Amino acid sequence: MKKKLRFLILLALFASIPSVAIDCPAQAQSDGARSNGSGASLPKPPMAEKKNKTTKIHGETLVDDYFWLREKTNPQVIAYLESENAHTDAVMKPTEALQEKLYKEMVGHIKETDQSVPYRWGNYFYYTRTEQGKQYQTYCRKAALDAPEEVILDQNELAKGFKFFSIGAFVVSDDGNLLAYSTDTTGYRQYKLQIKDLRTGQLLPETFDRVGSVMWATDNKTLFFTTEDPVTKRSDKFIRHVLGSGNTDVVVEEKDELFDLGAGRSRDKAMILIGSFSKTSNEFRYLPTDKPMAEPRIILPRQPDHEYEADYHDGLFYIRTNKGAKNFRVVTAPLSEPSEKNWKEFVAHQPAIKVDDISLFVNHAVVSEWEGGLQKLRVIEIKSGKSHRIEFPEPVYAVNLDINREFNTDVIRYRYQSLVRPTSIFDYDMKTRRDTLLKETEVPGGFDRKNYVSERLFATASDGTKIPLSVVYRRGTKMDGKAPLLLYGYGSTARLFLLPFRQIA
Repeated sequence: MKKKLRFLILLALFASIPSVAIDCPAQAQSDGARSNGSGASLPKPPMAEKKNKTTKIHGETLVDDYFWLREKTNPQVIAYLESENAHTDAVMKPTEALQEKLYKEMVGHIKETDQSVPYRWGNYFYYTRTEQGKQYQTYCRKAALDAPEEVILDQNELAKGFKFFSIGAFVVSDDGNLLAYSTDTTGYRQYKLQIKDLRTGQLLPETFDRVGSVMWATDNKTLFFTTEDPVTKRSDKFIRHVLGSGNTDVVVEEKDELFDLGAGRSRDKAMILIGSFSKTSNEFRYLPTDKPMAEPRIILPRQPDHEYEADYHDGLFYIRTNKGAKNFRVVTAPLSEPSEKNWKEFVAHQPAIKVDDISLFVNHAVVSEWEGGLQKLRVIEIKSGKSHRIEFPEPVYAVNLDINREFNTDVIRYRYQSLVRPTSIFDYDMKTRRDTLLKETEVPGGFDRKNYVSERLFATASDGTKIPLSVVYRRGTKMDGKAPLLLYGYGSTARLFLLPFRQIA
C-alpha cells in the first residue's frame, strides 16, 4: 500500500507549495552543486549517456539517443536507474518526516479490513474482502448470504514470491464447478490462464499464456479465450479448448494488424460475441454457446468508418452503431438475417446525447449515455419502449453499472460517487423506480459528507464555448476571493495551482 500512496504523497508535497507548475524538460540543466533544503549540498543529477540510435521508417529518419534505456536487463540501465533513485532519495530526505505523516493520514482514511457487496451469479453469491496489513483481495462465495464462506482464490497466497501480482479474468462455469482465471506476475499485462476445480480446490493441468477475454460454453467443459501476439501484444486469435482433450483450435484469427480481437458472452448465456476492433471500424461474429463446435458467423462485415457493437436478446441482435449517427444509435436485427435492410430503430440518434453502451436484461435495456459531459443511465422497457432516467442526488458525479451477472431480473446494480459522496453501491428496481443503498464506502477519521458542497459551474471561453467546472468546498466557505483554491486542469499536460477562490458568475 505504501508504494501505491507514493504518488499521492508527492502530489500533496507539491500542493503544499504556494504556486506550483510541473513541467518535464527533455534534459535536466544543472551547473554545480545545490542544496536539498537542509543545508547539505547535493551532487549534480545523474545524466543518461547518449547513444545514437537511428531508425528509418516511411521515408523519415528518427533519432533516439536514449533507446538503450529500453534494455531492462542491461546492467548499465539498472545502474543508471539506481542512481536516479538515489538522487531522488537525497533530494527528498528533508521531507521524510512529512512523508510519513502524510502516509499515516492517508492510510487513516482507508478502511483496510472491508468486504464488497455480494452479487448473485448462478447458484452462489460472490464477493471479495480485504484484511488490514494484506496487499491483495481474497475472492469468496457463499451458497446463501447466511451460509459458510468458501474461499475461491486467496490472492495474498498466490502473490507470494512475486514482486507484482494481478488477477485478470475471473469466469465461473455455468454449473459453478470450474473457475477459469488469469494472472499477471510481470506488470506487463501478460496473463496466464488456469482452471481450478472448485469442488476439490485442485488446478487442472491445462494452462495457456498471453490470454485476454475468457468465456465458457454451456456444456461446462468447452472454454473460449483470446490470445495476444508475443511481440506486438495485439490480440489476434480466438481459441477453443475442450478440457481434457489436449486439443486447442484457432477458431478466428485476425490477420489485419489494425484490428484487435475481443470476445464476451451475452447476459442470457445464449451467444458468444467475437469483436474485431480498430480505431474507426469494427466487425462482430457470433457463436451459439450450446453449439461450441459451430463456426462463428459474421453479423455485419467490416466497413470503413463503421463502428458498431452487438449484443443478443430473444432472437434479436441489439446493435449500437454510428451509421448515420455521429453520437451512435441502437437498432435491432433478426438473428436469421441481421443485414442493414432488416434494422429497426430501438434508440434514436440525438445530436446532444451520446449512446455509450447498452445492457440487456429479460424485460429491460439499460442505456449508458453522456449528455453535457455527465453520465446518465436510461432504463427502457423492451416490450413497450417506455423509458426513464435514473435520478442522482448531486450535480456532479460519476456513475456506471456495477457487476450484473443475472439476466432474469428487474433489479440492476450501479456504482455511484461524487465529489462529496464516497463510492456507493445501489440496487435499482426498474419497475418501481426505487433504489436501495447497499453500501457507502466508509472513510475513517471523522469524514462527514454533509460538511461539503459540490457545484457544477461554467466558464465562458473566448469563442463562447461553455467550459464545465466541478467545484467542491466546505460548507460555509465565503466566496469573497480570499479562500485558497486547488485547481486541476487536464489537457496535453497536467498542472496544479493554488489560487484564490471566488464565485464564478
